[in-house]
Amino acid sequence: MRKSKPKKHITLPDPKFKDIYVTQFVNNLMLDGKKSVAYDIFYGAMDIIEEKTKNDEKSTLEIFKEALDNITPQVEVKSRRVGGATFQVPMEVRAERKVSISMKNLILFSRKRPGRSMSEKLAAEVIAAYNHEGGAYKRKEEMHRMAESNKAFAHFRF
Repeated sequence: MRKSKPKKHITLPDPKFKDIYVTQFVNNLMLDGKKSVAYDIFYGAMDIIEEKTKNDEKSTLEIFKEALDNITPQVEVKSRRVGGATFQVPMEVRAERKVSISMKNLILFSRKRPGRSMSEKLAAEVIAAYNHEGGAYKRKEEMHRMAESNKAFAHFRF
């Protein structure tokens, strides 16, 4: 390689929870560079989650992190062309990519949900993911099913 690897950009923790994952999530949630709006949406969703899960002894941040863990895929399929045929080859996902995929899926399926505000939609999707249901969880299950069915092509890994 001619160029050296680029330096990894450090994300600063968010002001309320002092957590890096929250900042990363808000950066993915943000549209048109409006970070304060994205923070308002996220913190609003956390307040809604707190109201809905009062009897649960876990904090809202723990619920959010567990929901992310529930929708984090372990394997994915990548297209690989071998001798004129294209195979779906199952591959393990890197740690950073796992987190990124789960956050983006959570945001995507939150936006698709019916509801009034984005905070309500996000809170509903987080609670659904925490309970092993919802669109983002189904996407993860689908990815795992695809990888399982194409296990025969695992030797084409590069």
